[in-house]
Parts: sequence; C-alpha cells; structure tokens
Amino acid sequence: MDQSEYLTSDATTLAGLVAGGEVTAAELLALARERRDAVNPALNAVVVPLDEVADAQAADPGLSGPFAGVPFLVKDLGQEYAGYPTSNGSRALRDDVADRHALVTQRFLDAGLVVFGKTNTPEFGAKGLTEPDLWGPARNPWSVGHTPGGSSGGSGAAVAAGIVPAAGANDGGGSVRIPAACNGLVGLKTSRGIGPSGPQTGEVMFGMVTQGVVSRTVRDSAALLDAIIGPDAGAPYDGARPTTSFADAIRERPGRLRIGYSCSSAINASPDPEAVAAVEQAAALLTELGHEVEEVAPPHDDEALARDFLTIWFAQLYAQVADVKRRLGSPDSHFEADTLATAELGRAAGMLPLLQSLARVNDHTRALAGFHETHDLFLTPTLARPPLAVGELTTPRNLQRAARVVARTRGGRILTATGMIDQLIQDNLGWVPYTQLANLTGRPAISVPTHWTAAGLPLGIQLVGALGTDGLLLQVAAQLEEARPWFHRYADLDPSLPRP
Repeated sequence: MDQSEYLTSDATTLAGLVAGGEVTAAELLALARERRDAVNPALNAVVVPLDEVADAQAADPGLSGPFAGVPFLVKDLGQEYAGYPTSNGSRALRDDVADRHALVTQRFLDAGLVVFGKTNTPEFGAKGLTEPDLWGPARNPWSVGHTPGGSSGGSGAAVAAGIVPAAGANDGGGSVRIPAACNGLVGLKTSRGIGPSGPQTGEVMFGMVTQGVVSRTVRDSAALLDAIIGPDAGAPYDGARPTTSFADAIRERPGRLRIGYSCSSAINASPDPEAVAAVEQAAALLTELGHEVEEVAPPHDDEALARDFLTIWFAQLYAQVADVKRRLGSPDSHFEADTLATAELGRAAGMLPLLQSLARVNDHTRALAGFHETHDLFLTPTLARPPLAVGELTTPRNLQRAARVVARTRGGRILTATGMIDQLIQDNLGWVPYTQLANLTGRPAISVPTHWTAAGLPLGIQLVGALGTDGLLLQVAAQLEEARPWFHRYADLDPSLPRP
C-alpha cells in the first residue's frame, strides 16, 4: 500500500485489508507516521507520541479485534494511556502519568486499534477551540489560519489531514461535534450512560460528558462506537444500550421522519448566512429523501440553558483546579489565566446557583422531550459561524494579568457583578450556541458534514434525537452521506491530493 491508497481508505477498509493479509499493521503504522511527519508541523494536532508502545502493538502476532492493525490517536484529555501523562492541555498536569488505561482507551485497544499518539486539546477542554498555552494552537487542515474547533480539535485536524481515518474524542458541550463541523467530519455525541467513563473518574459534569470518535465516514463512527459502548461495572448506573449494533443499524434506511429545523438562537441572533444556508440545504435534501421537514421555533430557552450550562461548567472547573492543586501542589502559574478566572467564578458563586442550574436541567430536558413527542429529530447548524481565525478569542494580555490578580485575591463576586458571565456566554458560546442542549439533556446529537462555505471551509449541520435514538441519527447520517458524498474531499495540504 502507498500513501495515496492509505489516504483514500477509511478505517473499515483498512481493517479489512489487514484481516485479508493484503497489508500489515506495521506497514499501516509506517504510513500513518509518514503522514503525521509531513503535516503535523503545520497543524500541531498530535502533541504526545506513543511510538514505542505502538511498535510493540503493531508487531504483536496476536493482535485482534474488528479494527486490528488500524492506526489511531487518542485525545490528551479523558482518554488516559497507562505509563504516559495525560496533560488535559495544562502545564499543571504535563507530568501526571496515568497508572492505568481509561476504560475507553482499553476498549480502543481491545478493538485492535494501534494507538501511536495523543492529540491536542484546550486546557481542561474548556473551550470550543484548541489553543492551549502548553502545546500551542492546533490548526485547521482546510485553512491553517483557522481553528479546528475544540475541545477535540487535535483529533479533528488529524483525521481531516489524513494522519488517521478516525480518532478518539469526547463531548461535554459540543467537543465531538464542533471539531467534526470545523473539519468536515462525522461526530456523534451519544446518549447519556451508554458509554464508558472510568476508572479515573465517575460521571464528568454530572453525566454531561460522553466518549466517542470523529471520523470521515458514518460506517467508521458506527463500528467504532460499537467497540466502546458497553457495561462499566464501576459506573453509577447502566444506560439503556441499543439492542442492534450501530454497524447493523446503518444498513437499514430510516422510515419517513418528521424533522423540525431552526437556526434561531437568543445567544446569537444573527447566525452567519453560511450556517443558515447549511441548514436550509440540509432541510431541502431531507425533504427530497422523503422526510417531512418544517421550520419550528426552538423547543427550549437557549439563553437560560447557556447560563445554566456555564454555571455548572464553572463549578466543575473550580473543582478540577482545586483537585490538581491539592494532589500535585501546582501553583497558579501552571494554569492559564482564563482557567483561573473561570474557576474563581465557580468558587464565588457558591452552591446555590449550581443547585438551581442542576434543578433547571429538568426543565430543559422536558422541553426537548415535548418537542420529540411531535418530531423525530431537531435540525440546527452545528456552528453559528464558520471556523474562527486562530487567536480570534484570545484574551488580551492585560486582561489575563487582571484575571490572575482576581483569582489570587478571590475577587469572583466582583467579576460576577461586572457582567463577565454574560460576556463569557457571548465569547465562548456565541459561535457555538446549538451544541450544549444535547449535553444538558443527555440526548444524542450528531454533526454531519453536508456543507462547505464559499471560502472552502467545512460547516456541519446538527441533528438532535430523543433519548436512545443514536442508531436513528446514524441511519439518517448514512442516508445523507449516500445522497451527498463527502469522503472524496480532502483538506488541500498536499497538492498531490484530490481537490473537492
């Protein structure tokens, strides 16, 4: 196999070639490294190499599993690899070596995937873009001046650039779907409780975080998710998993569905025309495919949902920072200024706002459940704007210095009084106001790459389903993929690659 064949094969194809003896795991690993070495200097997608363990795995004659021999990358957050640090994008954790694999990592390995590196992520996964002080910004293969999104931005960039056909990701507020949209990939955030979340931690953000992948094809996402979902003996409860595998589900086409769509957002009253066009085109295509599609009002109060999401996020981040300081003795200088300021907001708010926001999750969940009594799916843009320029949301240095002072002096109540939370909503969620709904409500949601902007940047559409309709979402995504294929598209990093 040569580099061109590698770049034009998805993980399912590569696994079949290994199983058939047409190529070896070691040969595929060499091709993946060759591609990494060629494009990663421009992208900064892979930040931690795992070459020695990958060599041993690829050479193992007993390597088995549905993806045996396929090169793979895990995210440097929430996907711990035993014997190596998991930095979470933070200087404070750069040397924090994992004593065991995360359960999701173990399941990737059990599937036969050859893990040869870890991907870039923002500090603690706290932003929808990937620009940590520790590793520096990851860049979008479609335009290196733009972000690949976050927090699984390194994984998204690596897949879009052809380093691997799929990579590990996780999603606490859109962190699978945002990079999928930014990079022209498929990304499903699964229903709460059906995937692993241990053993290093229990439910993250009260169950709002789920493990997953980003990939170039729906069938890869389906089969890789089949490989990682399943019982976790240490989990607080057992989710209702599908009775049919996702790989089998996508072989069937969905029946006629009723789909409501909206681009409206109280957080971003004027989504970019490209985002609106992406949804309108998807609505037209879904209509052509036989579904009943209509424009609807959003089923929830997204401004209130955003405030509740950030209140919960701030409290969670405060707890994380406090734990790292206690466990490792890390000083403030080992954390980013934005992290310290946000954690201080969480500390200063106290328990009451957190408990009130958690109580209101019930309101948001029941509002969405009411919508799903009359509609099968909710269609929105994944992003309100095309991928942002790298550095567009960087906090000015003078404000970073002020944030450190406020954190050190515990001035969070002052920050709250200044309206900083409203500014954070606009800055951090204004370009991605649609994704947090699925996390708070525990519902599945998928980003599908059906649209590219006039400037050549990907811009996905999102479909949100009722609880447990993960397979249905993958079925619809497969239907869209068949009608408007995207696999032939490559980010134009290399003039030898086919152009869109």
